[in-house]
Amino acid sequence: MANRGVKPQGKVKLRWSANFAYAIGLLVTDGSLSNDGRHILLVSKDIEQLDNFLKALGNIKNKLGKSKSGYTGQYVPRIQFSDALFHRFLVSIGITPNKTKTIGEILMPDAYFFDFLRGHHDGDGCFYSYFDPRWKSSFMYYLGFVSASKAHIDWIRNRLKVSLGVWGHITKDQKKIVYNLKYAKKEALKILRKMYSDKKAICLSRKKLKIVEALGNIEQQL
Repeated sequence: MANRGVKPQGKVKLRWSANFAYAIGLLVTDGSLSNDGRHILLVSKDIEQLDNFLKALGNIKNKLGKSKSGYTGQYVPRIQFSDALFHRFLVSIGITPNKTKTIGEILMPDAYFFDFLRGHHDGDGCFYSYFDPRWKSSFMYYLGFVSASKAHIDWIRNRLKVSLGVWGHITKDQKKIVYNLKYAKKEALKILRKMYSDKKAICLSRKKLKIVEALGNIEQQL
């Protein structure tokens, strides 16, 4: 017989923080929700990404498994666990099953948007740099965010316009499936400063290292 008056508890503590927002960013890009109202899945070839996810959610105990990729047919590492309360919470903030092309705004406190964005970028973003041969000593670099949902990309772009006054530009991939929101140089640097403002913040080390190698000491640049 259930104890009356006792609140049910899930694995995940439902309280906004920098780490929690980072985990939400990862789920938006690399995660999915089942239709059963209970299961949450995160898939990544990068084990550090999965470890970061568990850490960001408060070091919940969960073993790594494997999922078969629908694109390559290969098995890739995954985290899957059951938590009906967390599943319900995710749906309430805008993350739903089969979200890929339909996701839009994510409801969250403004204070944690850039922690969310760092997770979003670690999950499915890009950073690249090069010297433009058309001009001497012209070093170019771009920061990008990716989604199959135009509504979601528009939401991120509008949030960044309001908070930092940056505009960026949106393109589509060759297959016309994915939207790319890109920021160059000064605009990119403004965003990076906010995403990595906390030196100890959880992040994917290889992506941060790529930025460091391109821009120099990230603590000085950002």
